[in-house]
Amino acid sequence: AIRYLSKRRQERVRLIGDMLRQEGFDLVLLQEVWSERDYSDLKAKLGGCYPFSHYFRSGVIGSGLCVFSRFPILDTLLYQYSLNGYPYMLQHGDWFCGKSVGLVVIKISGIVFNVYVTHLHAEYCREKDAYLPHRLVQAWELAQFIRHTSKAADVVLLGGDLNMHPEDVGIRLLRGWTGLRDAFAEATRFEGCEDGCTLIPNNCFTVKTELLPFPLGIRIDYILYKAVSSFTVKCEELKTTTGTAPGMDIPFSDHEAVMATLHIRRQGQAADSNLGTAEPTLADVVTEARTEVGVGLRAAQRQRYSTGRMAVLALLLLLLQAAAALGTLAGLAAGQPFPKLSFSLLAFFAIGILLLATGLHLFHTIEVKMLQGTEEQLRMALRALQEHP
Repeated sequence: AIRYLSKRRQERVRLIGDMLRQEGFDLVLLQEVWSERDYSDLKAKLGGCYPFSHYFRSGVIGSGLCVFSRFPILDTLLYQYSLNGYPYMLQHGDWFCGKSVGLVVIKISGIVFNVYVTHLHAEYCREKDAYLPHRLVQAWELAQFIRHTSKAADVVLLGGDLNMHPEDVGIRLLRGWTGLRDAFAEATRFEGCEDGCTLIPNNCFTVKTELLPFPLGIRIDYILYKAVSSFTVKCEELKTTTGTAPGMDIPFSDHEAVMATLHIRRQGQAADSNLGTAEPTLADVVTEARTEVGVGLRAAQRQRYSTGRMAVLALLLLLLQAAAALGTLAGLAAGQPFPKLSFSLLAFFAIGILLLATGLHLFHTIEVKMLQGTEEQLRMALRALQEHP
């Protein structure tokens, strides 16, 4: 929830705190806690049952990510995604949030857990998804971050708002590259919204027009897991909330909460920590992701060219004005070619355009480099998959 903007924010934060205290989970992963005051209120309220917590700070208004735990948090790490939308898309605001992945390391009964919490860029229009390349970059960086930081862990858990449907290329890339398993697909028992949907039309805080193609809603919030060493993990039960909070006329959030009960036991030999998807299928997924990143790269290159050309034109206009002003001062012109007020306004306008275009050109240059880097990494990953079937 965002302070001053989200409806009935304080009331919902109180309801969330009451529910978490009543349920008594071992571990709680929250997203969109944009206000540090809300986090502090939750921390004070939940201190008795969740004595350990951590808030991940990032971006202008914060990552919104925090963790509450019954067990000591041994270590933390934050990685901010290299691409996260556009600063000039103020109506969406993802860029200002500094979308990230947070890692907390916890040891329970001698078992080391690497617990990841994240929130990826939102999908505002499924038919014309301008943010798909950025979200794919985030999914790839998330997969790489998990893969390279979880080698010392016994169990890996990932929870968060991934803003991707189960069949989307980003979620297939993430699961295939890390070997993570979907708690909804693996659960022995399920209770909650149909098809495990976490964004449903009958929630008063959702945008109904965005869900018109999906009468049941969509599933974009996940709990994913895997065992790394000599352990097995099984999802015994998965539940979601189903609309309004008990005894209230409002839900906890615009998203339904996802709650999993996991059974972890030691086995005789080390678990298979290879990639979770068959190699040929994973190669197809990587190829598909690389194609989409390439589309985004070409769009970013066009934007870089357009903003660069705009900056050059604004600079030329300023140089012409400077030359005209110098000519007037030197007596080469019969008189002032423009009224002084119009001349000054035109100069300020050119300076403004120059600064804006230069800033956008630099931003899109960074975007191009990040997309090029991701495309190169995907190319190398594809080559490795093809060379080692």
